[in-house]
Amino acid sequence: MRGGTVAVVGGSIAGCAFATAVAQAGAGEVVVLERTRGRLEDRGVGLCIHNDRAVELAASGALPGGIAAHRLDRRRWVVRDRATEGGRVIWEQPFPFHSYHWGLLWRGLRESVPGSVVYRQGETVAGVTGSGAGAAGAEVRLADGSVERYDLVIGADGYRSVVRAAVCPESRPHYAGYVCWRGNFDAARLAELDGGVDPVPDAVTTVCFPGGTCVIYRIPGPEGPRVNWVLYAPPPQDGQLRFDDPTSFPPGGLTPGLAAHLSGLLDREFPAYWGRALALTDPADTFVQPIYDLESAPTAAGRLLLAGDAASVVRPHNTSGAAKALQDATAFAEGWRRCDSFEELVLGYEDARGPAGRELVALARRLGRAQVEQTPPWAEMDGRGMAAWWQGQLAGAPGIGGRAMTP
Repeated sequence: MRGGTVAVVGGSIAGCAFATAVAQAGAGEVVVLERTRGRLEDRGVGLCIHNDRAVELAASGALPGGIAAHRLDRRRWVVRDRATEGGRVIWEQPFPFHSYHWGLLWRGLRESVPGSVVYRQGETVAGVTGSGAGAAGAEVRLADGSVERYDLVIGADGYRSVVRAAVCPESRPHYAGYVCWRGNFDAARLAELDGGVDPVPDAVTTVCFPGGTCVIYRIPGPEGPRVNWVLYAPPPQDGQLRFDDPTSFPPGGLTPGLAAHLSGLLDREFPAYWGRALALTDPADTFVQPIYDLESAPTAAGRLLLAGDAASVVRPHNTSGAAKALQDATAFAEGWRRCDSFEELVLGYEDARGPAGRELVALARRLGRAQVEQTPPWAEMDGRGMAAWWQGQLAGAPGIGGRAMTP
């Protein structure tokens, strides 16, 4: 197809990827509507992309070159052991990923958006229409009451997607029953710690404890390498958290009670070295969020379609969120070049990406059950037992990080 007008609701990773894909595929006009007025690159959290997915996405143009990344090769699972500062390693597995700083990845994607795309910040979308069969276009209603019309609207507006509310209003995020604590700190601060532990820059360390796990790895940062960590555990039982908002306590928003809960968890459950390491995190770089998942069926209807987290919210255990968003954009661009009408494009996108998103949600639920909700007796596990436990979670899937795209 050539020409046509497209609105992308949301301008973060998925939104930038789709804006680039649509413009390069031949759309006549592309507009990005991003509600945030400030700099999105201030989100200082880490993420990973599987090496095979990165090669695939670089070849398609969805992952621009030159974005800072840190190579990771292996994953070490450790348990608390009073005789060992860094904990006892119960298993080591290959981990062929590269880690990224969210803000640096977003910046690279944003800079790659063609100049023909109109990127409007401070634009809150209040609602959209255009999901009915045979719809000739879509309307976007902005918060100021104005209405804009497009041939197609792409929802890249995350778990609270207003576009999803029009495509499948019955699909809502479901609380998984546990929370995720996140933080990051300057990797140079590891030199402040003693204990004779080598944190191994190319390794992911997973600390295992009853009822949870914590994943620790390096990421690039705007001013040098950082240590990023993600800790999954049951929530505090004192009512400090509510479970209707996955970003209840953003960076710098921890209450004294939540900070004390985290400190106690590190003291009780972590190997001494790793407890001290995570304690290096500045409160301004620490936050906690309830874990949710969501699957949308369908992911497209009429002249509306969903991308990234708007289509499926996958628990982070699967390490697939960014790759999935970029794959969505790649599939959409391929469909645009192949299809002769918007109707054909939307149906083809649903056939290609709907099942992929639902498969990722199902795998992440299995990972969450095994690594948080129903943890094994970690201290009794050995390499053989861990390998069998891991394969049980995969249940036939080739691994985490997402699957290769099919043509």
